[in-house]
Amino acid sequence: MKFERYIAKRYLISKHKLNFITIISFLSIAGITIGVAALIVVLSVFNGFGSLVTSLLVNIDPHIRIENTDDKYSYDESYIKKTVYESYHNIKAFSPFVSGKVLAYKDRGTQVVSLKGVSPESGDILYNLSPNISYGTYDLSDNSGTPSIVLGVRLADRLQTLIGDTVTLISPSGIEESISQMSMPKMQQFIVKGIFSSNNNEYDASLMFCSLKQGQELLGYGNRVQGYEAKIDNINKSYDLKNTLEKALNKDQYSINTWYDFHKELYNVMQMERWAAYIILSLIIAVAVFNILGSLSMSVIEKKRDIGILSAMGASEKSITKIFMFEGILIGIFGTLFGALLGYFVCYLQLKYNIYPLDPTQYKIDSLPLEIRITDFFYVAGASMLLSFLAALYPAKKAAKVNPLEAIKWE
Repeated sequence: MKFERYIAKRYLISKHKLNFITIISFLSIAGITIGVAALIVVLSVFNGFGSLVTSLLVNIDPHIRIENTDDKYSYDESYIKKTVYESYHNIKAFSPFVSGKVLAYKDRGTQVVSLKGVSPESGDILYNLSPNISYGTYDLSDNSGTPSIVLGVRLADRLQTLIGDTVTLISPSGIEESISQMSMPKMQQFIVKGIFSSNNNEYDASLMFCSLKQGQELLGYGNRVQGYEAKIDNINKSYDLKNTLEKALNKDQYSINTWYDFHKELYNVMQMERWAAYIILSLIIAVAVFNILGSLSMSVIEKKRDIGILSAMGASEKSITKIFMFEGILIGIFGTLFGALLGYFVCYLQLKYNIYPLDPTQYKIDSLPLEIRITDFFYVAGASMLLSFLAALYPAKKAAKVNPLEAIKWE
């Protein structure tokens, strides 16, 4: 094994001369280096954007939601709460909710919005509202006789609403009865106590929060709730909690979704883009690997005499194969290591010195987001080494089949 490696190193890096085959080998290393570096940087960018999108969405979204899908079943809040806490002990917040579409009216301006009724104490931890209040305060009380709401900053701009203004909400609940009986539909006036900015344009432009009691009355739930939402200490454990709850709760009565399920289409598209980038950029490595195939094939022709002498001295076909396999693998190892160092160095420069800044007024961030994951190195290194191995396989097999008599009969 040692002499095969020694000869492979001597064939790759000759101390006496720099020939055409050696130059092609160096070009192969350079090509793999560029491909590996590009893959690591691009995957780190995808990681950064993915984490950024998740943080913006989960800023308001719960980690898990349990909804009642069939009204014929009665809700057992104590049983659901017990089941959730038994399934996962580190629950940060757990609260009932109701939600629905309503018509917001103010000074002849109307807007269809999403109204969510929550328990006032859950707004801080479960929905992270208090830290995101830009104007006013987080307050869902009705101490003045008129209930309070908080709404998104873009929605406040569309309704031309300021802190202390009164907004009328009209509910579609019972609209058929109101039309047939010629009566007014359900409506309620609210005082704007707070305006939040979640950095999520969809929520900022369409979402309102009120107390659970007012939401139940306006949306026609009575004493019932739409479901329960929870936030846990580790977002990545949401899938395990969902699987556990699906086994513990009646699937005909309850629908259980995680933060990922709320925006599954978006995450699926991002995952597809990530894999597409991985495959396309792997072609850079594949092109460099063709150089390995070419250089080793020419090396077999050039070293035909050496192969014959080694065979005559007792080297087996397996040893000859290993020599050229080691040479191809060495090219892959050097290219992969240099590429990883280059890729992580570029990522470090971006994280440390922000060499590629962004306009925060357009992108909500001031620099290109990056997140380095060690698993990416193994994915990229695995692809690089596999391609290098496959490229070296054919020339090595061809070298092993060289007839030693034909190779040295003129020597």
